[in-house]
Amino acid sequence: MHGPALSGWLMVALCAATGVYCLLRMRVCAGEERRAAGGEAVMGFGMASMALPAAVLTPPGWSWAVYAAVFGGATLHGLFTVRHGGHHLHHLVGSLAMVYMALAMAAPATGAHTGHTVGTAGGIPVLTGGLLLYYMAYVLYAGARLVPVAAATASGPTRAWATRPELTLACRLSMALATLAMLVAL
Repeated sequence: MHGPALSGWLMVALCAATGVYCLLRMRVCAGEERRAAGGEAVMGFGMASMALPAAVLTPPGWSWAVYAAVFGGATLHGLFTVRHGGHHLHHLVGSLAMVYMALAMAAPATGAHTGHTVGTAGGIPVLTGGLLLYYMAYVLYAGARLVPVAAATASGPTRAWATRPELTLACRLSMALATLAMLVAL
């Protein structure tokens, strides 16, 4: 990821913690919720590895193709599961955004010596803008949904911490914020 090393490391920590939480959630959930948690874990760890500061680890040129292939596979999986509705559409958009960012990072930058554009480093402005708008709307939506859940009383039965809905929503919100930051840094 381009940008200051501190923000890169904070994003790595946030995305990796999100991935770990989603793996723990997979252990206690079943069915559709388990599959969703697995997809979110893959997304969290993938985002953590993409956010590593370039000053620490300069990825080889082929690594962006690997990211694109992994998230391309997640996109294909998302195409098959989107018919079930719910959160699958967001997973599909997230996978497409990760493929897009990987391809944009793989594209060579503008040639400084020749003055010619050699690739599309930074991505396609209209597509980047559309993804930024989507993730800004999702962050506002998820944040608004998080407030009433957090304000609920604790009079009900005690739930395992890994299945608490506010933690799951906070996890999704943090990944959406990280994606938004990665798109801005693109």
